[in-house]
Amino acid sequence: GIVSLISLAVLSYERYCTMTGTTEADTTNYRKTWTGIVLSWTYSLVWTAPPLFGWSSYGPEGPGTTCSVNWHSKDANNASYVVCLFIFCLVIPFVIIVYSYGKLLCAIRQVSGFSKGMGRTREQHILIMVVVMVICFLLCWLPYATVALIATFGKPGLITPAASIIPSILAKSSTVYNPIIYIFLNKQV
Repeated sequence: GIVSLISLAVLSYERYCTMTGTTEADTTNYRKTWTGIVLSWTYSLVWTAPPLFGWSSYGPEGPGTTCSVNWHSKDANNASYVVCLFIFCLVIPFVIIVYSYGKLLCAIRQVSGFSKGMGRTREQHILIMVVVMVICFLLCWLPYATVALIATFGKPGLITPAASIIPSILAKSSTVYNPIIYIFLNKQV
């Protein structure tokens, strides 16, 4: 799940850099692609390995069919890890996504100001794609993060196993949605 979140942030930043760059994209050079992949996996590993070394722990989630961070433990060790995951693996990627797509839209708006008609249609098309991707990101991950925070800081037993199933499924299936959105909303694909 964290690889998915970080990959979305890396992709949004890469799109921003590619679309606003002054040089043409080099389709034969995979250095940036591999750097993004390695960065995504390394960052994710840094944030998923700590429970293996004693900072929080992993355990069954919801009805016991999936594994996740131990949300239900109320000790400071677990709570600090959940807060760090929330900040570094949800909030920061979301800020990068919003920043990158926001700057991309501003750049497109400036360019389309020079050429009316076709530019305005392209700007609206990209705006729709960006809004759909950001909304999808929030719909997939915000319920999961909310359930995790409530389970960690709320009253014990407030989040039942049944109540955590849908947020968990949404979050864990989020990697499927962005390629679909991109394919259906991008005329070049």
